[in-house]
Amino acid sequence: MLLAGLMQRRLRWSDFAYSLVETATTSAMIFAVLLGAEVFNAFLALTQMPEEAAELIGGLSISPYAVMAALMVFYILLGGVMDELAMMLLTIPVVFPIVNTLDFGIPKDEVGIWFGILVLTVVGIGLIAPPIGLGVLIVTSIARDVSIVQVYRRVLPFVAADFIRLAVLTAFPGVTLFLVRAFS
Repeated sequence: MLLAGLMQRRLRWSDFAYSLVETATTSAMIFAVLLGAEVFNAFLALTQMPEEAAELIGGLSISPYAVMAALMVFYILLGGVMDELAMMLLTIPVVFPIVNTLDFGIPKDEVGIWFGILVLTVVGIGLIAPPIGLGVLIVTSIARDVSIVQVYRRVLPFVAADFIRLAVLTAFPGVTLFLVRAFS
């Protein structure tokens, strides 16, 4: 981008300086999130909260799929207000031990792959799902002449298709893993 801007003679020094400041600000925010996640993970290791939560939920007489559905709703809601990297860094250390103790009818070593696919799917849904989807807010901030209502109208069919995809992936973990193996 820098080279293209220089070659077209459209990039002024003030624009270049502004880009550097914005890049530094964004990088600092990312590193702050990573540092916070590292501190949070140390806290989790010290308190052993993920293991205790896994034992608690594993001891309840709740269907594993009900637990998974609740987790998916949690991730969709969280995805609407939080960056996907931060969300995964902060929640996976807590949630994965819980998921790993549940029986979904697939080998334990493949539960992680399946759960990773589900998390990536719901993160994508959370970024575009109403009411706060960050992806939609970014689009409306770039395309200022398009209202957020118009963007959501165009996005809702994709959200519906994503929910159908999520339901299929969740209901048939064996098929999901078969497809992963077939296409990798």
